Amino acid sequence: MIKRELGDKVLALAEKFPVVSITGPRQSGKSTLAKALFPDYSYVSLEDADWRAFAEDDPRAFLSRFGERTIIDEAQRVPSLFSYLQGIVDKTGNPGQFVISGSQNFLLMEAIDQSLAGRVAIMNLLPLSFHELCEAGLRPGSLNDWLLLGGYPRIYDKGIDPADYYPSYIQTYIERDVRQTARVEKLVEFERLLSLCASRNAGILNVESLSRECGVAVNTVKGWLSVLESSFLLQRLAPYHRNLGKRLVKTPKLYLRDTGLICNLLGIESADELDLSPYRGGLFETAVIEEIAKARYARGRKPKLYFWRDSSGREIDVIVEKGPSPSWAIEIKSSSTYSPKFFKSLDVVCDGLDIPPARRVVVYAGEETFETSHGMVCAFGDIRSLGL
Repeated sequence: MIKRELGDKVLALAEKFPVVSITGPRQSGKSTLAKALFPDYSYVSLEDADWRAFAEDDPRAFLSRFGERTIIDEAQRVPSLFSYLQGIVDKTGNPGQFVISGSQNFLLMEAIDQSLAGRVAIMNLLPLSFHELCEAGLRPGSLNDWLLLGGYPRIYDKGIDPADYYPSYIQTYIERDVRQTARVEKLVEFERLLSLCASRNAGILNVESLSRECGVAVNTVKGWLSVLESSFLLQRLAPYHRNLGKRLVKTPKLYLRDTGLICNLLGIESADELDLSPYRGGLFETAVIEEIAKARYARGRKPKLYFWRDSSGREIDVIVEKGPSPSWAIEIKSSSTYSPKFFKSLDVVCDGLDIPPARRVVVYAGEETFETSHGMVCAFGDIRSLGL
């Protein structure tokens, strides 16, 4: 098993909270991690129809059957179980009584908020990071290989060709999470939306255009985007403004969260195709943003990432906020050769945001990391060294 960075944080929180929740996209390794971290716990998955029927029909008997120190996988499938979990954990308040996991974050969080608020530590496990693969001695052969493969663990555990893996993943996701859990009925149109999001990855979100091309109402597209976001397949980066209210009304940028999934949806089947692909810049941008996000999640912190764009056309790809102020500004360039012009927007914008040169970074596809008078030039593989 590839060691997951999140593991240490999960173990630490299990000593403080009666329930620990591990959520994330389907097949990101949640069950494998839970079993590895808590080998002496009982395990039950509510994906299993028999166990799910038992839990729905007689939740007290179900929980009595397993007792404390149990991993309950896909727990959101039986929301009524959570009120009974509350009764059990409140009797003693002992830490580490249950570990619950699920791949449909919206439903899981809804159940937690109703019954377990204040009693559960919530951890998010995304697919493998580039850093985790390197630490495990599985560094992809090239940057293009990493973009093509993406981070889903089964690809590396079983040596599956991404062209074989992702179509099955998408079908499983649509049938289980979209049809069964999210109650989406227009599956063809939903899959069309997923492909459109891939073609518009790293661009400004235009809901009206997506609505026209999918042939469904604007509100339907908004609902489907929320489904994708709650499933950890998509994220929206809001534009940064000092005024928080403005931040909420401006148009965000759209990102699918795994580059391997994006490549498959775009029909890219080999790493060599990426050299001349018009999508390579957006894929590299996605890879950098996700590496930053995964580092934050691994420490149990929510990433506060934004982008900057002003009326003059100046743009900064990522603003990292810590506390109430912008802490880092990052430009992302898919070129493997550094150019001083990469700092052009950073120099102008960061002076106004009071971000010092030491926290201005250009992440590029080259191999060398070095300092300049304008800021840091960082190779993709060295992102973790920045301490974001």
